[in-house]
Amino acid sequence: MLMKEHHYYVYIVTNPTKKVLYVGVTNNLSRRLEEYFENRGEPETFAGKYFCYNLVYWEHHQYVLNAIEREKEIKGWKRIKKEALISSFNTEWRFLNHEVCELFGKKGDDLLP
Repeated sequence: MLMKEHHYYVYIVTNPTKKVLYVGVTNNLSRRLEEYFENRGEPETFAGKYFCYNLVYWEHHQYVLNAIEREKEIKGWKRIKKEALISSFNTEWRFLNHEVCELFGKKGDDLLP
């Protein structure tokens, strides 16, 4: 029996000034980044309210329960530990939206609110 491979992502997005971090989980990272960008400035959600749409970290998981567990783990960390995780993956804290989402074109470092 052929089993379908699943894709789940735990990610961290930040605002343009990199002052706010938001940790999430999704099965479609590109779509989720587009949603954050479209909802920027909307006060109804945390990510929208604080303009968190710039991807700085992500990791892939095959199983949703593993991804959810990892998301909860990271959310429980203090900011300094989250910063260390981001830096181990993305030393310059570049915005990586353009690597996973066509909406952002070839360069994502100049994303503005």
